[in-house]
Formats: sequence, C-alpha cells, structure tokens
Amino acid sequence: MAEEKLSRRDQILQALVHMLETQPGARITTANLAKQVGVSEAALYRHFPSKAKMFEGLISFIEETIFSRINRILQDVPTAEERCGHILLLVLTFAERNPGMCRLLSGDALSGETERLRDRIHQLFERLETQFKQVLREAELREGKLPTHTASSLANLLTATLEGKIRQYVRSEFAIKPTAYWDEQWQLLQGQLLRQSQVSV
Repeated sequence: MAEEKLSRRDQILQALVHMLETQPGARITTANLAKQVGVSEAALYRHFPSKAKMFEGLISFIEETIFSRINRILQDVPTAEERCGHILLLVLTFAERNPGMCRLLSGDALSGETERLRDRIHQLFERLETQFKQVLREAELREGKLPTHTASSLANLLTATLEGKIRQYVRSEFAIKPTAYWDEQWQLLQGQLLRQSQVSV
C-alpha cells in the first residue's frame, strides 16, 4: 500500500513538472493538475495538503540532486578551477534537462505563491554561492593560488551567471539552452578566478 502511495505521489510531481514545462507563463491550478493526473482534486490533497507542498517536493528533489552531486565533485576533482567548472556545468546541465523545474529556479512559477517557496529558492542559490566561495578560499591552502578578487565577489559572479542563464532559458520558452556558448564563456570566467600566490621564501 505504501508503495502505491509513493508511486501516485511521484506521478503527481511528474505531472506538475510536465505542466510547468508545457505551459510556460501559465499559473498551475490544482483542478488542471488533477485532470492531468486523471484523479479528483480530493485525491491530490490526500497526497499533498496544498499546492505549496507539491512545489516544496520538487524543490527538495532539486536540492538533493544538485548537492549530492556537488559532494561527489568535491571528492573526485582536485583543483579549485576544475571544481568550479564542474559545479557550474552540473547545474546548467540539470537545468537544461529539466525545463519545468527551471520555472521554479527562476521564480517564474512562484509568482503569487507563498513566500516560503521563494525563500527556499533564494537559499538554494545562497548555498551554491557559499560553496563557490569555500572552493576559491581553499585554493590557497590546497594549491598555493589566490582569488584574483575577493572570493565573495567571484562566488557571486559565478552564481549570477547560473541564475542569468536559467532565467534566459525560461524567458526564451526553453529555446536558448543554458549550455549554449558555455565552452567559450567558461574559458573567459576561468581565466579570471585564481592567480599564483606570490609567497616569499
């Protein structure tokens, strides 16, 4: 029985993502979502007490997917520049493969929804920025390299790049992919991040 419930719950979330992707700009209603899933609104509320809880379920999935993979990057990738590059590409690729979820990440689908949801997205990007900052600060200890500017300003730039490319994807109704021009753009960013520390012997 529990297995059946879980599968219905996942079905609801998948339908929600599909609607976010195929109806850009549209406000999602529980009536439309119930029709998409093929159940009554009452059946939806048996699995999720509110639409906000459905959105929270998707945001939790985004957080778990991205940050579990970032932990693997931190274990497997040795240098700060490569770590930043891998994290950026991870988030951009995840966004590209999940256009419906980008409407959450950009805040586009959260207009008129509870402030708690917007706070969750804000915290997700703050957590990414903190991660970039930590990677850049550790470069001196691990590699004898210093950030070219403050680690805070560079981490903010990398995070703003992610947010900008995700917003552009949503604004273009998923025509301009987040990874478009990324190889060239990463070369520009990479060259500005770190410099060799001038330590006197």
